[in-house]
Order: sequence, then structure tokens, then C-alpha cells
Amino acid sequence: MSNILTPFMPPYSPALSAVMKKYPEQDGYLLKLFRVFANSARFAKKGVPNLLDKDSPLSLREREIVILRTTANNECEYEWGVHVAVFASAAGFTKEQIAATKNSNANAPVWNEKEQILLAVIDDLSHSGTIYDDKLAGFQQYWKKDEQLEIFALCGTYHTVSFVANGARVALENFAVRFPEV
Repeated sequence: MSNILTPFMPPYSPALSAVMKKYPEQDGYLLKLFRVFANSARFAKKGVPNLLDKDSPLSLREREIVILRTTANNECEYEWGVHVAVFASAAGFTKEQIAATKNSNANAPVWNEKEQILLAVIDDLSHSGTIYDDKLAGFQQYWKKDEQLEIFALCGTYHTVSFVANGARVALENFAVRFPEV
């Protein structure tokens, strides 16, 4: 038996099948990353789907800024590319903003003040696990308590997603967008 993480292929056990039905599919296709999660029923059950619901206190745009910046900070082209392909248009991102999630600092002029603070907070969390004092007041001003917790959870979850996708060397999806040139 190999200990190499690869996308788990159906048929799944009845218990695992029930868990995997909670993950979003596109025309019956389940992403390779989600099938990597299926190598552990426990991990698949506790994984990502609970944060990708319509009940999030964050707007789609804010949620995607967190996800794109976190995955970019972790050099996770797989997940970054999936989210750009699937959500960037609905989130209202321009081509310049998409590129800036990967290649620009948080103060890039393509973002408004609130978004610049969010990007700077994500950078702090990604690089040090905390929010530096110079950004904390702005963060608390713009986001309510439940939104702050959602941002922390998304950032942490997408660190984990990045670790899994990168560590398992998950091949890019055919429809995914590639990182922009520097």
C-alpha cells in the first residue's frame, strides 16, 4: 500500500459517499483536491465545505479576497486557479485585481481602503499568525466580530488546503487559471 496522497477514486464506501456528497460538484465532477481529502474520511468530514456556504457573514468578494491572497501567499496555484476560474467574475474582480492578489502588496491602488486593510491582515496572519498593531484597529473598525472570526477561519482553512494541494502535488484542473506572470 502506498502512502502517496492521490485523488481517491470512486466507488466510495457508503459512509464516505455521504460525506463526499457535501462537496460541490460541477456536472458530476468532483475536484481532484476534494478527492485527495477522501483519503481520510475524518479529514473529508471536517474539511472545507462548512465555510463555503451562502450563510457566511462575509460578502463573496471579501471571502474570495481572503482565499486568493491566502493561497497566493502559500504558492498554491491549484486552489488559487480554481477560485479565480469559478468565483472571480461573480466577485467583481478586474484582471488587475486578480493579478494583484498574487503579485502586489496590500496597498496596491487597485483596492479600496477596506480591501487594502483586509489584504494586509491576511498577509500578517499568513506570515506571522497574528495581526500587527498598526492594522488591528482598522480591521476591528471594518469587520464585526463574527466577520473577524470568519476571516480567521477562512485564512486557516486555506492554509490547510494549500498544504494539502501543494504537499500532494495535486495537478491543476483543466479549467483552472494559472498564476500571473510577475
